[in-house]
Amino acid sequence: MKALKDLLYGVSIDSVIGSTALRVSQIQYDSRLVGKKSVFIALRGQDSDGHDYIESAIGLGAVCVVCESIPENCLKGVTYIQTENPRLALAVMAANFYGRPSEQLQLVGVTGTNGKTSIVRLLFGVFQRMGHSVGVISTIGNAINENSYPATHTTPDPLAINAFLQKMVQAGVGYCFMEVSSHGIDQHRTTGLTFSGGVFTNLSHDHLDYHETFAQYRDTKKRFFDQLPREAFALSNKDDKNGAFMLQNSVANPHFYGAKTSANFKVKILERDFAGMLLNIDNKEFWTSLVGDFNAVNLLAVYACCKLLGKEAEESLHAMSAIEPVAGRFNTFTASDKIKAIVDFAHTPDALENVLSSINKIRTGNEMLITVVGCGGGRDVDKRPKMGRIATLMSDKVIFTSDNPRDEDPQLIIQHMEQGVAPEDFKKFLSIPDRKQAIKAACQMAHPHDIILVAGKGHETYQEIQGVKIDFDDLKELKSNLKISD
Repeated sequence: MKALKDLLYGVSIDSVIGSTALRVSQIQYDSRLVGKKSVFIALRGQDSDGHDYIESAIGLGAVCVVCESIPENCLKGVTYIQTENPRLALAVMAANFYGRPSEQLQLVGVTGTNGKTSIVRLLFGVFQRMGHSVGVISTIGNAINENSYPATHTTPDPLAINAFLQKMVQAGVGYCFMEVSSHGIDQHRTTGLTFSGGVFTNLSHDHLDYHETFAQYRDTKKRFFDQLPREAFALSNKDDKNGAFMLQNSVANPHFYGAKTSANFKVKILERDFAGMLLNIDNKEFWTSLVGDFNAVNLLAVYACCKLLGKEAEESLHAMSAIEPVAGRFNTFTASDKIKAIVDFAHTPDALENVLSSINKIRTGNEMLITVVGCGGGRDVDKRPKMGRIATLMSDKVIFTSDNPRDEDPQLIIQHMEQGVAPEDFKKFLSIPDRKQAIKAACQMAHPHDIILVAGKGHETYQEIQGVKIDFDDLKELKSNLKISD
């Protein structure tokens, strides 16, 4: 049980009806989960309004309601807290309820369009190898040392984040690396957390179905750095045209990393191969099994974080050299007939271009590059023709197929992709809406030494079609068709 007045510390309150001397058992924003002596926070959403469920929440045992508009008929014995932004109140109260766990470990947030998952998972692995107790919150799963937990969102809600951070503190975790999505920033999921550092990866076309304009998307990302404390570090990718903008007006300690421009941390690629890369960072060479120029920059960000968190260069590089590729991020396999297969999560124009560019820098040019790619339904429509143009421009053959069509017609999504294909590339592509058949066709089309890229889903092991999730794994489909054994 917690004192309500303690949970309200730091919340901007407009008015109070009732007593704040209550003791409460939990905080909930889903009225169906409310129990005895709960605080119910009424949130307005796109599809529903929590204010419509206040009476129901009280009936289930809520003794305090936090809301934007106080009901006309207030019930005796219930405390009503009016605040301009209940989402913000939820974040602050959640941190207070769980004892502000982010202050009891080193929390580093990573934001940007591409690379978030790779960087936090690589940091998690590197710090484990250096002997630290460590946690991670990411798209492909959450973890505390060797214990894994499922992920429902890239950035969970404030209650879930703080509960998990408290679990980390109880387990003795010293470092936590966390993906910070634009949705999470906009919805105040990370407000109330104390970050020791923040990392910006890059910014490209994505989530414009939510943010409406690129400027809004960019400015939302920047808000994360604006809110970092003075004691934290702010690390930004100088190669990205928005890299310097992200750190403007931030009171955190600014640092930059990059491969193409002058920066505090630099990387140079000495050798490229499908087996890995030889890199030079801080005038020190090391080999990594990760592939792709974008991964060289990701590793540079990892190294920079290690240094900014006080770790020695040699120890960091030694741990980095032993790290395996992140699930669904440029995972490569070779069949018995020397066909090379690659699975990658690339689902934005910039990410797809980076992956294809990396492949083209390694390949000899004597083999055929076959790309299987689709776009998700119910999401940003404008990126579809861009994905189609990039795929056909940078590949020898392309198969347009379904990704997660959700409630949209898969054929319509593919038609949007086809609209971006340049006339001179019309002969390069074909469309097969069934993803299973598309992957099978790519494997049948390939000859020895050819390269197959299956892009868009990466680590995901399902397809979402008409609101139903069905089992589907790009990696398993490729291995089955190419007869690659685990």
